[in-house]
Order: sequence, then C-alpha cells, then structure tokens
Amino acid sequence: MGVFVYLPLVLPLTALPMARLAEQHLHPRSATRLLSVASSTLALCSTLCLVLLMVAGTAQLPGNPLPDSWSGPEVSAAVPYEEKAGLVAIGVLAAVLTACSGTLLRHARTRIRATRAMPDAAALPEAAAPPDHTGDGGTGDLVVVASAGPYAYALPGRRGRGGRVVVSTAMMDCLDARERRALVAHERAHLTGRHHRHLLVTQLAARANPLLLPLRTAVAYSTERWADEEAAYAIGSRRAVATAVGKAALFSHRPPGSGVLPAFTAAGPVPRRVAALLDPEPSAGLWPPASAHLAVAAVTATVGTAASALSSLNATVTLVGILHAATPL
Repeated sequence: MGVFVYLPLVLPLTALPMARLAEQHLHPRSATRLLSVASSTLALCSTLCLVLLMVAGTAQLPGNPLPDSWSGPEVSAAVPYEEKAGLVAIGVLAAVLTACSGTLLRHARTRIRATRAMPDAAALPEAAAPPDHTGDGGTGDLVVVASAGPYAYALPGRRGRGGRVVVSTAMMDCLDARERRALVAHERAHLTGRHHRHLLVTQLAARANPLLLPLRTAVAYSTERWADEEAAYAIGSRRAVATAVGKAALFSHRPPGSGVLPAFTAAGPVPRRVAALLDPEPSAGLWPPASAHLAVAAVTATVGTAASALSSLNATVTLVGILHAATPL
C-alpha cells in the first residue's frame, strides 16, 4: 500500500486555507455546502485508510478473526511497514469510533431533552401567544414559551416532519416587532436549510480527523450567516436583522435542554455577523472567485480532496489484491 495509505491522514491540511477564505468571500450557503462536502469526504477517506491499516495490523495478531491465509508470511512480506502501523491503527480507529458514537449519542440526547423541555404542541403555540408575540403571523411552527430566561432556538423535526421554532416570552420582550420577525425568520431558516445536518456531519468529520476542526468551526459560523441572510431577505431589512442578532446575543441565556443542538442557541462571532449584515448582500455566484487567494485555496482544497480519495482507493485496491492473492482458491 505504501505511502498512499498514509496520505489521506494528512491531506485534510490542504483544506484549511479554504475554511477561513470561504467564510469571508463566499455566500454562506455555498460555503456551508462546500465545506460540508469537503470535510465529509476527507474524513471518510482517512477513516478508510485507518481500516486498511487495521486489517494489516490485525493479520499479525495471534488468534485474530481473519482467515488464516491472510496472516501468512506473504501478507507480512507485502506490507512490512504497515505491520507496526496497523497495530497502532487499531487503537486509533477504536478512539475514532468511540468519539463519533459519543457525538451521535449526545446529539440524540440533546434533541430528546429539548423536546421534553418544550411544552406540549398545543400549550403555547403561535396562535395562543400574545398578539405582539406572533412573529410574522407564520405557519404555526412557532412555540412561545413562558420563561424569564431570554432564549430562542430551532428544534428540527423527525422523519421529514416540520420542526419547531422555540422562543421564550422574555426574548420576545427584548425585541421590537420587526426584530421579532427577524429572529423567527432566522430560526426558520435553520429548519428549512436543515442546518443541523451540516453541523452534525462536520462534527463527526472533526471527530474522525482532528485536522478538520477548522472546517467544523467555519461551518458553524456559515450556517448562522446563511440564516442571517435568509432572514434579511424574508423581512426586507439587513439592518433589522443585524440589530436583532446583536440584541439576542446580548440578552440570550442557555435554553433548557440545549447542548449540541447547534449553534442555533449560540450567538457565534456576533461582531462579524453584524458587520456582514451591514455590508451589501454577498453574491451567490461561485465563479469567478472573489479573490486570487480564494481561487488558490479552492484549487488546493480540491486537489487535496481528490488526492485523498484516489490514495484511499489505491490503498484499498492494493490490499484487496494482496489478500486475494494470499487466499487459496
């Protein structure tokens, strides 16, 4: 397998410049999607190579569950360098699987706690809220919770069902009517854009390969910016959304049941978001690049991702060929 089995473990470094430049120069919708695809691809490739190394390492262990022919001298001779690295890969892969399982478990528990903390759907729906707390008169997905703690978050639905926008009465009282509409539109944008999926994908990718942590941070920011832009379009005022973002960050408290549910409940880098909203609307086009630096970073990230995929494919084909040759007909 040679060097090809190790390249995907370090090639995520090629995507790091793209993370910050995408935040600055791309439309947040495009940045979110591109970085999510890049991080998931790079994480899958690096995990696959850990699996290949684990197979090579497991073949050297006495009493392993692999076929006896896979543990023969032919395999050891074909992958001499991977023998020791494979033993290390067993522990690393176990740590990756444990971390990813823990992330999925925390995500599920957080959604359950948030759902239980929210009152029954009929308890305080939008229609039952005070007249000046009705957001933009929307679709019945708004739940206003009587609470002294100012908070707001989007709770995704399950199995294709619509989610809920949960806002406390204290948060509503902190904002004027237009800012309330901006807040509700922002949280609804999280639901319609399925931002929790992008966040979960990048969280899992960062667990699989810590070099992808900057991409996770960039996606957490770009999803908030995406929702800001959608809210500005919905109410027709970027300044009102900027004001709502600033006020909500100033007064917001941690909502009950919150945890990994996203950046929905976190303010994020508020000064950068407000500054971006006070600037003209970003272009949704991907070409031509907004800057030469962005073009170079995009090419580097693309080449790195492609090289990672090809390297893992090459290592897979090589190991399959070795094992097939070692297996008696």
